[in-house]
Amino acid sequence: MSEDRSSNGQSWLSKLTQAFAHEPRNRQELLEILHEAHENELLDSEALTIVEGAIQVADLQVRDIMVPRSQMITVKAGQTPQEFLPTIIDAAHSRYPVIGESLDDIVGVLLAKDLLPLLLRNTGESCACELKQLLRPATFVPESKRLNVLLRELRSTHNHMAIVIDEYGGVAGLVTIEDVLEQIVGDIEDEHDVEEDSYIKELPNGDFVIKALMPIEDFNEHFDSELSDSEFDTLGGLVANAFGHLPKRNETIDIGDFRFRVLNADSRRIHLLRLTLPRH
Repeated sequence: MSEDRSSNGQSWLSKLTQAFAHEPRNRQELLEILHEAHENELLDSEALTIVEGAIQVADLQVRDIMVPRSQMITVKAGQTPQEFLPTIIDAAHSRYPVIGESLDDIVGVLLAKDLLPLLLRNTGESCACELKQLLRPATFVPESKRLNVLLRELRSTHNHMAIVIDEYGGVAGLVTIEDVLEQIVGDIEDEHDVEEDSYIKELPNGDFVIKALMPIEDFNEHFDSELSDSEFDTLGGLVANAFGHLPKRNETIDIGDFRFRVLNADSRRIHLLRLTLPRH
């Protein structure tokens, strides 16, 4: 048995050496070699996924993964902390585009961590003036830029966010380095991740992060609600049906007294939701 396994391994290695000695004729041939390596247990599932993602990312453009203009969460340059802090706390992102007169007027990027010393020194209107001094320059990229090129540029310039521009020079959306990396390695853990053996995670402000696969029956029991489970078994199915389309990240909808915001979704289904309970 061990001899057969060793023979198979040597056979595959010989094929791999031969394939790369004479460059694979096409991408499909390369992927077939990698899948054969996985079947022969020379490449684990995670490594195969990462390699496939790295290969396929060259086929994607910024427009394929960007957060669209309508879903961008921004700060206005003239806002006071009292006006923009609730937005920052609720969104829980690390970076925000700062706009002037309109979404097409991007004046810079605000890092949430840069607000800490500012807030300690100021609580009044003067903070708005100092806010402009904290802004980092915005990076702009076209919708058509390929993701492998974007990733290389973001790494070389140490930027984590880029504003996406359409063919007319208007703002089409934004993209982050995390968005690109997730195309290669899959979803990256963040503060919204829920424990593997649970459907719900409560946040400090009283909101909840909920896995879309949570059965509606369990949701109703947990929140003492009466959402209908006659057509759908899972919360994600119910929410997607309420939208009337497969929603993208940051889209929100009210169902009964509950407000749901999509935290994570792909082209097939919703993965994570943020729940805001009714305020009494």
